[in-house]
Amino acid sequence: MSTVAAAMDKSVPYIQRKLAWMRANHIWPNGLRYLWTDAFGVVLLVSLYEKLRDPAFLNEAEWLVSEVDRVLGRPRGIRIGEAPDRDGQYFHYLAMWLYALAILGRHSDTYRQKGVDLVRQIHAPFLVPGRGIIWKMQEDLSGPYDGTGFGALDAFDGYVSYRMLDEQALSAEIQDMRSLIDSYHPRLQITQDLGLGMMLWLCHFFPNEVWAIVQKRRCLAMLDRMWQEDGYFCREPFLPQTRFAFTNYGVSVGLQAVGEMPARVNRLNDYFETYRADDEYDHAAITHVMACSSHFPGLLCAKQL
Repeated sequence: MSTVAAAMDKSVPYIQRKLAWMRANHIWPNGLRYLWTDAFGVVLLVSLYEKLRDPAFLNEAEWLVSEVDRVLGRPRGIRIGEAPDRDGQYFHYLAMWLYALAILGRHSDTYRQKGVDLVRQIHAPFLVPGRGIIWKMQEDLSGPYDGTGFGALDAFDGYVSYRMLDEQALSAEIQDMRSLIDSYHPRLQITQDLGLGMMLWLCHFFPNEVWAIVQKRRCLAMLDRMWQEDGYFCREPFLPQTRFAFTNYGVSVGLQAVGEMPARVNRLNDYFETYRADDEYDHAAITHVMACSSHFPGLLCAKQL
């Protein structure tokens, strides 16, 4: 058994306790819907199903997809979240949801087709050919949200998620994303913690492609600058005291995907187990679902697929 697999085995009881606590406190999955959190949650549930062979986890993942459709689904695309201030649509959230559908599609092709159908709803509205992917759109996809520009990672998000869903059916859309990646990956320098973690995660699916080689090297160098000896990665290199649990957990997922800095992954997991920000994030679903993903990345890692 590999070191990573052994660590995930040890994490299963932690995940089960965390899930029980979240359910008892109506945090997740029985709290307000939020697309980013639910995407990671679907992957977590399918990962637990494949690890433990308990059909309750697969059934819950399928129930969660139906709830997202019911609560957040729109004629085209999926709303950011259920709360009143979480209107509009983010492409990177949609891309993460597409990845979750691809993972659930390991057990029913219905979900892969659902993902392909969603791509065909959202791709053209978000894409500005030759320029980029709009970061946030109006809820009906009629146009960009006021003041919104292009997302730095969005083309990479789409490229990976589309390929994971169906490379043949989405070949034209994949090429659109690849063209954008080729045009601006050489000058892209990420400095935000979660962006660095997610880029590492994206890189690990196609590690021999030039963009992935370049971005992996840059992201690891930046994260090395941002590590704080207390046991966390700061938000930006110029904000050494600013830290968020859920973004550090995203960094952890990325580092585990590429097999780097395992000691720091362990330290940040320990650090944020007791750290409290005394704000809404202490009880937010995003914090605790991402904690589960950090301790047990499961099918977020390509080597588990």
